[in-house]
Amino acid sequence: MSGHDHGQQDGPDLGARSPREGVDPEVLEFAQMLFQLAREGETERLAAYVDAGVTPDLTNERGDALLMLAAYNGHPETVRALLQRGAEVDRANDRGQTPLAGAVFKGYGEVVRILFEAGADPNAGVPSAVDAARMFEKDAFLELFGV
Repeated sequence: MSGHDHGQQDGPDLGARSPREGVDPEVLEFAQMLFQLAREGETERLAAYVDAGVTPDLTNERGDALLMLAAYNGHPETVRALLQRGAEVDRANDRGQTPLAGAVFKGYGEVVRILFEAGADPNAGVPSAVDAARMFEKDAFLELFGV
């Protein structure tokens, strides 16, 4: 059978297909490589792909965008490069977590500062960056956010 059978879905149809459904394995492999570049802070290589047309808001199967992966893994230059290329600063993953909250949770001060200065909302997401800072007693971040 070819094509997409809308009658055979598990769960609600929210207009999104399974991330792997009908996708060429080489495309999936390429996407996984891009996510790995973000995790590892390979700024120049990742920026070159975005400059060549890859969306800076590409997300994986958990809704983690490239910016989330770079922020959560503490790569300030990669975060900066993605923001300069139009990455959505407050894009939450499927669990409602934002890059700013992830960076607060991990304690990456430079990444937190870059995201905040780029306009990240410290009250966005669940838990928000403010909530995470309070939970983990990161007073310097609360000060930065003016809380």
